[in-house]
Amino acid sequence: MKRLASLALVAALPFAAQTAFAGSELAQVKAAGVIKFGTEGTYAPFTFHDASGALVGFDVDLARALAKKIGVKAEFVEGKWDGLIAGLDANRYDAVINEVSITDVRKAKYDFSNPYIVSKAALIVRSDNGSIKRFADLKGKKSANTLTSNFGKLAQANGAEIVPVQGFNDAIELLADGRVDATVNDSLSFYDFKKHQPAAKVKVVAYEANAEASGIIFRKGNPELQAALNKALSAIKADGTYRKIALKYFGTDDIAK
Repeated sequence: MKRLASLALVAALPFAAQTAFAGSELAQVKAAGVIKFGTEGTYAPFTFHDASGALVGFDVDLARALAKKIGVKAEFVEGKWDGLIAGLDANRYDAVINEVSITDVRKAKYDFSNPYIVSKAALIVRSDNGSIKRFADLKGKKSANTLTSNFGKLAQANGAEIVPVQGFNDAIELLADGRVDATVNDSLSFYDFKKHQPAAKVKVVAYEANAEASGIIFRKGNPELQAALNKALSAIKADGTYRKIALKYFGTDDIAK
């Protein structure tokens, strides 16, 4: 009831008052010395808990680096994915950093930072496979994919026979065992896998042209906060901080384009 009441109160405010409130968010963050980020904490390697129980991950390290550039500390509020973005409406935090894809539907209600990571469909084969070099070469081949994923649909569109699996690890296992010819999957998942298992005899031979970008998402009407985050993102890319974080979690910095 408190959430509904607060939303009703904001809706009743004059437009000018709402604009002034929204526009002051960066000032509030700096005054508090803290920027609060909503995140899952269960989505490795982006946001998860390590063996000691500490919250870590690519997005977590990135958020801390961005906060430092703004001159504040990062604080994290964990929540389940289904309610994570809705938490912005309830003012539980200032922004969400959790590999949130930048889509037109989301942009209609929320604002985003510039993209900080890009996921591409990767065509993955065994290291000794020399016959599959592009997506068109999947025609008549077996590809391990989840049936409803966009990756599976892409493989099917290129003439592959889909061998159904539950997820990325299952697909890689079938591929390594020679029971399928390929898998079309998330480039970021592949980088994470190779970081932990560099000797695995699998490789990427092609990437799909269309990529899915993720950004930090926050409430509309905060141009100062948006500008500050974008400036900080540019700064950590320029000084090498971004590359250091990318190498730590993915073993490559080829994740931003």
